[in-house]
Amino acid sequence: MSREGERSSIRWHDMPPDSVPQALGVSPDGLSSLEADTRLGRFGPNRLPSARKRSVLMRFLRHFHNILIYVLMGAAVITAALGHGVDTLVILAVVFANAAIGFLQEGKAEKAMEAISGMLALKASVVRDGARVIIPGEALVPGDLVVLEAGDRVPADLRLMTVNGLQVQEAILTGESLPVDKGVAPVAAAVPLGDRHCMAYSGTLVTTGMARGLVVATGGETEIGRISGMLSTVEVLSTPLITQMNVFARWLTLLILLIAALLLGFGYFTGSFAFADMFLVVVALSVAAIPEGLPAVLTITLSVGVQAMARRNAIIRRLPAIETLGAISVICTDKTGTLTRNEMVVTDIITHAHDFSLEGTGYEPSGKLRLHDAEASPTEHRILEELGRVAVLCNDASLHEHEDGWAVAGDPMEGALLAVSGKLGFDRASGLARWARTDVIPFDAKHRFMATLNHDHEGHAFILVKGAPETVIAMCDRQCLTGDSTGAIDASYWHQKAQKTAARGQRVLALAHKPVACEHTVLELTDVEHGLILIGLVGLMDPPRPEAIAAIAECHGAGIDVKMITGDHQGTAVAIGKQVGLRYPDRVLTGADLDGMDDATLAAAVLDTDVFARTSPEHKLRLVMALQSHGMTTAMTGDGVNDAPALKRADVGIAMGRKGSEAAKEAAEFVLADDNFASIVAAVKEGRTVYDNIKKVISWTLPTNAGEAMTIAVALLFGMTLPITAIQILWVNLITAITLGLALAFEPTEEAAMHRPPRARHQPLLTKDLAWHIVLVSGLFLAGVFGMYAYAIEREYSVDLARTIALNTLVVMEIFHLLFIRNLHGSVLSWRSVRGTKIVWATIAGVVVAQGMMTYLPPFQAMFSTEAVPLGDGMVILGIGMLLFAVIETEKQLRLWVRRRSGAEAE
Repeated sequence: MSREGERSSIRWHDMPPDSVPQALGVSPDGLSSLEADTRLGRFGPNRLPSARKRSVLMRFLRHFHNILIYVLMGAAVITAALGHGVDTLVILAVVFANAAIGFLQEGKAEKAMEAISGMLALKASVVRDGARVIIPGEALVPGDLVVLEAGDRVPADLRLMTVNGLQVQEAILTGESLPVDKGVAPVAAAVPLGDRHCMAYSGTLVTTGMARGLVVATGGETEIGRISGMLSTVEVLSTPLITQMNVFARWLTLLILLIAALLLGFGYFTGSFAFADMFLVVVALSVAAIPEGLPAVLTITLSVGVQAMARRNAIIRRLPAIETLGAISVICTDKTGTLTRNEMVVTDIITHAHDFSLEGTGYEPSGKLRLHDAEASPTEHRILEELGRVAVLCNDASLHEHEDGWAVAGDPMEGALLAVSGKLGFDRASGLARWARTDVIPFDAKHRFMATLNHDHEGHAFILVKGAPETVIAMCDRQCLTGDSTGAIDASYWHQKAQKTAARGQRVLALAHKPVACEHTVLELTDVEHGLILIGLVGLMDPPRPEAIAAIAECHGAGIDVKMITGDHQGTAVAIGKQVGLRYPDRVLTGADLDGMDDATLAAAVLDTDVFARTSPEHKLRLVMALQSHGMTTAMTGDGVNDAPALKRADVGIAMGRKGSEAAKEAAEFVLADDNFASIVAAVKEGRTVYDNIKKVISWTLPTNAGEAMTIAVALLFGMTLPITAIQILWVNLITAITLGLALAFEPTEEAAMHRPPRARHQPLLTKDLAWHIVLVSGLFLAGVFGMYAYAIEREYSVDLARTIALNTLVVMEIFHLLFIRNLHGSVLSWRSVRGTKIVWATIAGVVVAQGMMTYLPPFQAMFSTEAVPLGDGMVILGIGMLLFAVIETEKQLRLWVRRRSGAEAE
């Protein structure tokens, strides 16, 4: 095995710190510059492998990869070979317009994503040649000695060598919201990543303390790199729309080609037409039947959804993802930063006599104090003043107000204590000015408390302590009864309260103090081992987002399940699950439980379990696949590197834009720029709107094309003159599909969109209702076109004028068909439907103008063989359109009435 392979297989957390330098082949004092350069050449830069991007040309050509487009391009080649240059140019114009639209929209989405920055540290503080220097993070190599301080982002995977009160926020890797205490002692080889306290991992954030650590892995060898490597092995599923459209396009193309071949053979063997003329007629049939504008309109429909989501601070990276959102039946969501605010807040204060609760948002130092559900005044309870003093003085953090709210510099729990002191009326500035800190015992994982010694100018001195309840309670022999009086401590009472608070998923701290002589200026551990006076307990938690609670309720109303998958502890996960309103918050499975299940057992358990705690990236991936095994369209939300594989595997990956890792953003199709879980509901609603509008586009396009194709087929079978030529049909498809069809892309959300269950993943686009609608409308189109053509011939008009009248009849019928199709499930005869949208009337006006140019302007008449239509015949054409509208609306109302009556009788 190579030296690199041996190094990557070592369990560094299981190794004593004295053995690490030898294993890395370095001195405990760091590398020399020469050795660092050598290692940089061997191991490469400290950066994650970048995703391979397609060239601009390949991105453009990919939009031609559609079977309908292939057939059209074949038709263009054939028409060119037959010398029909105008037909060829019109066909190619349609093909290239479709590709250009898709290419431009995809480019906009990719440019939006490029604005989101990477996550690796830009700079790193290291010891080289015996001196501390700042180097680019990419220049780090295994063996470098890195210096960490509060606020630093860990630049590579480190084995910690010396630690002084170090705490690291590892939420992006483990999902645990609270910072983790770090040390240097080795841990067992089998412990999970979140419990490897002697390691600091790349991309995590130092919240407090200092440390030095040796780099043991860089770039792709880090934990971030390992998870990033998992992405290359994850199968990306096709979206339901793309799958359905591909199947539909294949069958439609095969059907069209089969009919064309049969008609070609029929014409050849019967001798009705010369073979060359027959071949041109078959090309006309294919052009008529193929909905060549459909890919462009579908792309535009998806793009409209993308723009609607952009107005809600969301970025869609791949167009079809917006439609898939409307089909999701289950959302797998991370907890920290997604359902919760990723901020610590004090929610409970417990004294010897009362249990208080606190209101407020984030780290803002204001909020109401409540006792027995009634608002209480802090001044009426002097013991709260003592608690507020300890919270401020035994604290190393600071709060700062910014434009977007309050933020903490330092430990989040200490920031929460500063916020609660403000809610209790304790003035931080005056408290710090009056009580000077003389000495301190920093927090350490060994003793699990922090203590400060503070003096005022009046000769008073106090030791102030905060820490783990079991530790601090053991150091106390008395407890505060009021602000001044004390009594013997009731340890069992406090332990019971601490356990009860922790069971609600809260982190519990105990606060105590001890008066000492003013001559006492040095703080020793022996000074706090006994004799403290316990003031009370505080319960802290990462609270759920209020909007997330409402969003989950709306998801349930829309028939969408919500599963919480987190790396946090079981108790915390269950508590948050109850608060946000999950259906089965008490049913929880841990990562250890999942390891003991095979895929079949997991698939059975995943349906009625909503909380999964202490999970790893592999667990998240298995859970997504287990849900998909039931045919469920699955969305995965997350912000951590540990979420990336599951984000990629899910039908829709939803990453957080602000706090999310680069790996999560790259793996996801959908990025929430505001990290707001409630935006997912808006996305689902928009996705359902997009799918509804796509169904309307298809329901309008297919009957139109079928009617056009039938006019040619009937004329061919009966040896008649074509009522509409091939180029005229292509013109109609071009101006109506990318105008009238486009209008349907802007239709607003239907009122009941979020009150119906999600559609089945494999629900076909061509339903029984749509098939019947195609038959009915295409038959009416056929009757209208042939009827008006026969009407014109009977009046002894020229063939060109007869075809112009038939062509305009077709366009008018398509316009009235559009007005009908805007509402498939209710009455079109309502003020809302009649009023429509601006885009509807704008596109109708555009089609009327374009058709008028084709009919009355000489250059267009020469190109398309048309003649001016008399005014009286124009009124007849308008009447045909109105008659079509009346027939199909009456049929729909009768069909809906039968369904309502059948449903009533069934009840």
